[in-house]
Amino acid sequence: MTYFREAVMAAITLIAVAIALLTPGAMLAPQALTFGIILITLGFWATGLVPGYLASLFLFAGLLLPGLASPDVVFSGFTSSAMWLIIAGFVIGAAITNTGLGARIGEVARPHLSKSYPMLIGGLMVIGMVLGFVMPSSLGRSAVLVPVGMALADMLGLEKGSKGRTGVAVVIAIGTNMPSFAILPSNIPNIILSGLADKAFGVEFSYADYLLLHYPVLGLLKSAFIVGLVLIFFPARVAPTPAKITDDSPTSSRKQGLLMVVLLATIGFWATDQLHGINAAWIGLTASLVLLIPRLGLVPPPVFKGAVDFGMLLFVAGALALGAVVNASGLGTLIAHQVIAVLPLSDGNDFLNFFSLSSLGIVTSIFTTMPGVPAVLTPLAGELSQVTGFSLEAVLMTQVLGFSTVLFPYQIGPLIVAMGLAGESPKHLVKMTLAITALSFVIFIPLDFLWWQVLGWI
Repeated sequence: MTYFREAVMAAITLIAVAIALLTPGAMLAPQALTFGIILITLGFWATGLVPGYLASLFLFAGLLLPGLASPDVVFSGFTSSAMWLIIAGFVIGAAITNTGLGARIGEVARPHLSKSYPMLIGGLMVIGMVLGFVMPSSLGRSAVLVPVGMALADMLGLEKGSKGRTGVAVVIAIGTNMPSFAILPSNIPNIILSGLADKAFGVEFSYADYLLLHYPVLGLLKSAFIVGLVLIFFPARVAPTPAKITDDSPTSSRKQGLLMVVLLATIGFWATDQLHGINAAWIGLTASLVLLIPRLGLVPPPVFKGAVDFGMLLFVAGALALGAVVNASGLGTLIAHQVIAVLPLSDGNDFLNFFSLSSLGIVTSIFTTMPGVPAVLTPLAGELSQVTGFSLEAVLMTQVLGFSTVLFPYQIGPLIVAMGLAGESPKHLVKMTLAITALSFVIFIPLDFLWWQVLGWI
């Protein structure tokens, strides 16, 4: 197995170097070298041959040593507000687990979700979808739901390392993220797209129009298929075990009550961010500050030290930096133009145009990660509108089909973070993301095309 892994790593490196050296003249030498380093990093992340944090360190060193990118771009992931949301997620998750609140909520939910394993998986998906309407941060949704889901898994006899427990982690990770791409303010790429469309073209998206256009297929139908895939890939049966007696001491109840107050206040501020304008990350940071006060005892220092996964932070920082590097180097626009050149776009061929534009977003996201898709493709929307005959608004909206289709988990940091919070390896997500992508090409994109026609968008 070791020799096989080394052979695959060598093959990835050779292929990346060959592509970099044989890249068409449209790329400058620094861009070609940057592209080669990015391809190697993507290969490591996609195959899991080395830990994700090690691939991130390779990306940092590979770009900094030859001066291909400046430190402020390479380390932009560490200064991103998303990083503070991740840290807040670790702290909130630790508080929910440490105080026993997760187990208590699990006890309340158990009668409704413990009738069968499909009921458990489907119920957690529905909860994740509902949270998407009231919490704009997928990391926040994960931080709240993961500890509860893991407590339920314990109560229902899904032991660590079992397929059932992994299935619980997977459905929470995906359920708190993917359906929310169809809700305008609920995921970062949605917000970036909305802001850039307004800034570049004066196009403003209506919350209701966005929801009606995307949620029936990308929210409801896709979620139903995801539940089915989890049941197929991670089959299990629930076997309720005697519940652990939760600590009902006055001290424990006081801590749980205090934590509930903090969580409700945090969720309230997250849900009303359109009113007060405070970034979700700074709300999470403030909540973490309160939870970490030693006198309150919600997250004591030893618990905090064990809760934050530094390797996970490095991995996410690398994924965030990759998008920044691709944009700063000009590779994003260059790659998009190269892909557009080979796409069969023509005025009047509506389905092929729709399919091609959706695929353009999917391919672009492999190199830029999901938040980078609107940054790269939005400036090209006018040109694409002229070529396809679609309205500018329709071209912009096809990006949603692209950045909501995840080929590899590294493309969306919250998926990785949710698995880390659950104590499960992100590698379990790969079979899910590949299957969902295949279904997108065969089912979701064609159905979306028909739905858009019914609504008069095409």
